[in-house]
Amino acid sequence: MKIFGITIQRTKAATGQTTSGGWHRIMEPFAGGWQQNKEMDRGTLATYPTLYACLHRVSTDIGKLPFIIKREHDGIQTPVTNPAYGPVLRTPNNYQNAQQFREAWILSKLMHGNTYVLKERDQRGVVQRLYILDPTQVIPKVSESGSVFYELHYRTKNNLLPDDYGNDAVVIPAREIIHDRLNCFHHQLIGVPPLAAAYWPTVKNMQILRSASDFFKNHSQPGGILSGPAGMSDADAAALKQYWNQEFSGKNAGRIAVIGADVKFTPFAMKSADAQLVEQMQWSDKQICQPFGVPPFIVGLGDLPAGLKADDMAGVYYRFALQSLIEAMENTLSDGLSIKAPLSVELDVNKLLRMDTEKRATVFGGLIKDGIATPNEARKEFNLPELEGGGTVYMQQQDIPLSVAAKQTLHPSAQPPEPEPEPDEDQTEDANKAFDEALAA
Repeated sequence: MKIFGITIQRTKAATGQTTSGGWHRIMEPFAGGWQQNKEMDRGTLATYPTLYACLHRVSTDIGKLPFIIKREHDGIQTPVTNPAYGPVLRTPNNYQNAQQFREAWILSKLMHGNTYVLKERDQRGVVQRLYILDPTQVIPKVSESGSVFYELHYRTKNNLLPDDYGNDAVVIPAREIIHDRLNCFHHQLIGVPPLAAAYWPTVKNMQILRSASDFFKNHSQPGGILSGPAGMSDADAAALKQYWNQEFSGKNAGRIAVIGADVKFTPFAMKSADAQLVEQMQWSDKQICQPFGVPPFIVGLGDLPAGLKADDMAGVYYRFALQSLIEAMENTLSDGLSIKAPLSVELDVNKLLRMDTEKRATVFGGLIKDGIATPNEARKEFNLPELEGGGTVYMQQQDIPLSVAAKQTLHPSAQPPEPEPEPDEDQTEDANKAFDEALAA
């Protein structure tokens, strides 16, 4: 049979296949996954604003960096056009463009710790399509010989993966899968996502939000105690409680109640300063940002640190949150597509670290002045056409090597001649008189 254009053999699931010649399934370190038997799954967690902002910011910022193929020569990398790998990088598959493909790659890695990309080859064996798989339906496996394989579970009817492992599975050799993983704390083929570390702070803040929602739903009125006369039966107490909740809570809060003389309502008192909800949520929000390496001010938490400019902010964000993810994608994609040196796949980070116009003009003006860049290279950064003669590096003529300046200092013969002394005034007057007498004769 074929799946995504690859001819494969159907195998049974790995259940019980641990005998000689069989498979050794690599188990996750969390007894089936940290999210199992939890109150909230990944989809619910991702709706929390701070966590959503971290996932959205990192994935979209990397998604907007285009793929480029570079060739290295004498230590200089130059973008090139490659007919073998260029098409699949521009259009990875028939339902995602390159930007959506990169975003899905990063989201899978941040939320599951692993990104699995299935290759589709043409008749020549060249990769022409790339498909990002559901990581919950892929099981890495290692044979007794040490070879790595991947078991893919799928739905026979439409090749969509079910919520749980299906009955149909195929085993794919590692050469047909690009596997990018993050934080392999327990096994080198099992990544641990940042979402695992952000789980409990997110749960705590979501519980605070739910409690606050219920509180304000009751018109910010806390509960209380209904005190009745001694000897009240359980049935009477339950009926009184139901009556009170129906008539004087929710949208009916604040209405006037008339009850028996022996029944008294004592409301609970609550001060927001005692609960310190705001401080608790702010602290948990910062804990959510930590495993992603996202500075809190990037997602709108707090103010920009004093003295930090916009360019500095972009550099800090790139270094701690994006750089390792970008380089891992570049390396795994280059290896997965069998792109050998001197060629390599890179993401154009200039789209992310672009300076403002004034600073760019200052920087490139200095590069031209110091003979590092040509005028045409600087004009290209400003989307301006090249000029005739602008492809030459220029240097100011009065600049001389230090060795020449040193020779002029050490050798007196190289010094410029001393100026002649100015003539005495009397001598000048005598010379003028003699000149006048000569003219009169």
